[in-house]
Amino acid sequence: MLHWKKMLTGFGVLSMLFVAACGSTTGTGTNGSNGGQAPANGEATQSPAAAEPVTIEFWYGLGGKLGENMQTLINNFNASQSEVIVKPVVQADYSETEKKLQAAIAGGKVPAAVLSSNVDWARKGYYASLDELIAGQADFNAADVIPTFLEQGKVDGKQYFLPMYGTTQVMYYRKDALEKINVKPEDLTTWEALANAAKEMTVKNGAQTSFYGWEPMWGMENMMDAVFGKGGSVLSEDGKTVTIDSPEWVETWDQFRKWIHEDKIMRIHSGGQGWEYWYKTIDDVMKGQAAGYTGSSGDQGDLDFSILGAMEQPGWEGKGPGKPVANAIMAGIPAGASPEQQQAAFKWFTYFMNAENTAFWSMNTGYIAVRQSAQDDPKFAAFTQENPQSMVPLKQAAHASKPFQDPTGGKITDALKVAADKVQISNVPAAEALKEAKEKAQRELDKLK
Repeated sequence: MLHWKKMLTGFGVLSMLFVAACGSTTGTGTNGSNGGQAPANGEATQSPAAAEPVTIEFWYGLGGKLGENMQTLINNFNASQSEVIVKPVVQADYSETEKKLQAAIAGGKVPAAVLSSNVDWARKGYYASLDELIAGQADFNAADVIPTFLEQGKVDGKQYFLPMYGTTQVMYYRKDALEKINVKPEDLTTWEALANAAKEMTVKNGAQTSFYGWEPMWGMENMMDAVFGKGGSVLSEDGKTVTIDSPEWVETWDQFRKWIHEDKIMRIHSGGQGWEYWYKTIDDVMKGQAAGYTGSSGDQGDLDFSILGAMEQPGWEGKGPGKPVANAIMAGIPAGASPEQQQAAFKWFTYFMNAENTAFWSMNTGYIAVRQSAQDDPKFAAFTQENPQSMVPLKQAAHASKPFQDPTGGKITDALKVAADKVQISNVPAAEALKEAKEKAQRELDKLK
């Protein structure tokens, strides 16, 4: 949830550090080879004691089956070698991970690996560049990593973050709800068509709605996806002007407001602890209180596809297919970690990203594998044949938008979050909410001149 919201948008930092085994005369090196040398006379010598493994903390905000699958890979990694021990430290969500990391950086005691990324913090030197670690491991094979995902981890030409998995928000629907109104998923290629179907599926009892036609996910991401499908952008081409008050933005966000507050054919769950709102949204659909919802590709591990189906996000009439964001969930290594811890974190990252494990993660979570060679994994190939919904995120990613990288260090994104809450929760007209957000965002952008 991303799991979940995964979406998410310009906030967390994913940091991992890897420590090579020490011991120059004996013991196992980071590549598993024997570092010792036999004596010239062939006589046996007593090996010194093996080096103690390097223990590192890995911080991440994942719950549900995502958390269970992460724990499985951590356990497998710890059992696979003796140089590094990864100690999981779980937060409620990505936002909490970032807040705790900020406190850790201020206190001078950071974890070695973090599931989160923050461009502004990388520029300020809070994250370690990974270029030397990548260059020092020949079998990392950066060319095999999906280029758009690897590129998202670069800051000013340097690789600061590595993609652990990819995500994009897709549409999940109840098969019985569509069948009841004789609508097929392939009929819902536009938001207009989805809204018509949602209106037909919504059940109202007087002033109360007992069954909603659709549930967008709380937050700005889903509505931004829809804006990009209409041709909108966050900044002008020259990067000097904030454009979130354009007709594409106002029309799209106000349409969502009307669907939620006026037509009442859609609703959102908001607030709560961690991913509470996300799970409530899923529960509505699974328990037959809504026909479908917009959520992360990573939700698939928690869904029952004997009841549900998956489809790509729609576009708009006359605008072609949708252009939702495909985002890499990144990991990084805080600069305050020791060189040994950084090496250890990198070793863990490399293990998580190998073809077999990224395929495992994709099969068990619905997230997008980050290596192209994962598709050659026999288990993955068989899985996609048996579970066609697993291919929906991959197909959508082929025509997806790149995530917005906030040049102000999150100030534009913060303004958009406030505006989204006003539209989705408080029923404020989009023109008013976005005008205020644009003014705040533009002031922050102008400070960079």
